[in-house]
Amino acid sequence: RQFSMSSPAHADAFEDLLPPEWRSIVHAWLHEDTPAFDVGGFVVGNKPEVAHLYGKTSGMLCGVPFVNAVFDCCGCAVEWHMAEGTTIDAAQGKVHVATVRGPARKLLLGERTALNTLSRASGVATRAASAVANARAAGWNGAVAGTRKTTPGFRLVEKYALLVAGADTHRYDLSHMVMLKDNHIWSCGSITAAVHKARRAAGFSTKIEVEARTEEEALEAASAGADIVMLDNFDPIVLKEAAAHIKKAHPHVLIEASGGITVENLTQYASSDVDIISKSYHQGYDVLDFSLKIIPQAS
Repeated sequence: RQFSMSSPAHADAFEDLLPPEWRSIVHAWLHEDTPAFDVGGFVVGNKPEVAHLYGKTSGMLCGVPFVNAVFDCCGCAVEWHMAEGTTIDAAQGKVHVATVRGPARKLLLGERTALNTLSRASGVATRAASAVANARAAGWNGAVAGTRKTTPGFRLVEKYALLVAGADTHRYDLSHMVMLKDNHIWSCGSITAAVHKARRAAGFSTKIEVEARTEEEALEAASAGADIVMLDNFDPIVLKEAAAHIKKAHPHVLIEASGGITVENLTQYASSDVDIISKSYHQGYDVLDFSLKIIPQAS
């Protein structure tokens, strides 16, 4: 069976997913950037200013809640002129994305942290959205998923960006789902033994996924009780043949394709027997370019 993710959506709903302590991450970012005196802020003082936030490269806008939180911590207010999840078209020049108001030193205190977060979240969302669009254009409605290969300390933003793009986050962390990879299997002794031991600890409420290097390993994992089988680093033709055989023997098992997949070749792995295609969209992505410029006031 296949399941589909919705198209990119306005982020208000996704902001509600953020954990209660998420703003503490923003405070940590600001503390890292200003651990002692802010001499530049002292120079400009607390004069009220208005700044324009510009998008300078084309792509999907993402990271709005985090930018809002950065400037809120600094005592500034942000007015957005584009909704999160919409596309910035900078082909004809920079785009006025938002307006930020506040004391001069506070605007500059939050500037770089906000822009860094926005550029990276938008980069992940843009890349993932491109993969989702390619999959849908090819008529495949399975889950285009990320991985756990996230940046330490920045996972929340990168996983959030996948959701804004219409992609699947995959497991969020080690507690979110059990994934048994080659090292687990080798250390435990066999796929079957590893799955049975994992099930005793995970119970009925947590899914177990097993990484398989061959069709035979995948069939053993499915027979042992795995909920999801990952076909890792398979040739696309071989993968689709294996997926068909596994689905015929175990219709309830989800099939994930992973390894060697790019935004461009993703559709080569798509078939009615493949439920999930995963790739690390939060590794090696291009960031979008944004800038914040204080608007000179008439004297």
